[in-house]
Amino acid sequence: SAVGRGPEVPFRSEAYSISAVARGKELRLTLSALEPAAGPPAQDLVFRFGMSGSFRLSPAAELPRHAHLRFLTRESPPRALCFVDPRRFGSWRLGDAWQPERGPCVVSEYRAFRENVLKNLDDRAFDKAICEVLLNQKYFNGIGNYLRAEILYRLKIPPFEKARTVLEALKEQERTKKDPSLTLSKKVKLKQENPDLLELCHTVPMEVITAEKQLFDPEHSDNYAAFKNWLQCYLVPGMSSLRDRSGRTIWFQGEPGPMAPKGEPRKTPRRKSPQLKAEPEAPSPKVTPRASKRRRRAAAKPPKSEEKEEEKGQEADGPRKGRARGRRKATAAPALPEVPPSVRRSRRTSARRGKGETGSP
Repeated sequence: SAVGRGPEVPFRSEAYSISAVARGKELRLTLSALEPAAGPPAQDLVFRFGMSGSFRLSPAAELPRHAHLRFLTRESPPRALCFVDPRRFGSWRLGDAWQPERGPCVVSEYRAFRENVLKNLDDRAFDKAICEVLLNQKYFNGIGNYLRAEILYRLKIPPFEKARTVLEALKEQERTKKDPSLTLSKKVKLKQENPDLLELCHTVPMEVITAEKQLFDPEHSDNYAAFKNWLQCYLVPGMSSLRDRSGRTIWFQGEPGPMAPKGEPRKTPRRKSPQLKAEPEAPSPKVTPRASKRRRRAAAKPPKSEEKEEEKGQEADGPRKGRARGRRKATAAPALPEVPPSVRRSRRTSARRGKGETGSP
């Protein structure tokens, strides 16, 4: 598209296929001509999705907004496979190389991922809080903000516990699981009953992947509601939150841990009941045109009880002063709202005219 920030794709073919493979937070597309001898050479693109990037297949005549890269079909009517990114945090680059600073994928390369973490615990990166290290893609390629909150919550690990303290304990568990005296069934049972942090870095994302069609689709509120119901900690009302040292917000329950930044955790507000949500907010005490008309009518035509007070005032003070004094009493009555100045001025004018009439011989 004209506003896309990615590079131009130098691939032209009348008939081609698209294949894809993912690794952590990156996705590689390969465009291959159906007739390699007559067509162009294969072209690789590596995508990063940012916070809002996704692929969507839609009619070519009804492209979604923010469709920054489009692959068209030859069917009639044609459709388009679109890379959609409303916030434009995502990107693509030419070539097949993964980013060199990213480690093994937590989903597709679990064994390599686990070994990469445990053999590098002397790295200074693990001097930080565990919640901050979980976003380090060199060791946790594929873990993002909502996943780290869900993983730590399930294991009841304070987010600001030192990462090395948490992960070194896994080495002892590794030795226990490799004990030759344990049968396979006991090892499986031990693993299921006592999952460690690295295992949940694999299984929790897999829960989302296996139920992706039901959990992820912001365009359909019912499906997105299913994802929100799946969340146990992230953005869940009643949970606490703090900003870590990189500026990202971590949600958790209980104590934050010894490496927490200064400042009290914020509580995520509880959800209001459906009834309260459905009702509109209370109107502000502004004077509407209809209300001002009612006030003018009330000022021009006071209640009978007030008319009696006016008559009493006329008897006590004389015909000239009594009427105006009685009306002043009516406007000061606490049962009526305050009369606007314009109405008071018009009433004074009418009162003066009344005086002139009664005072004439």
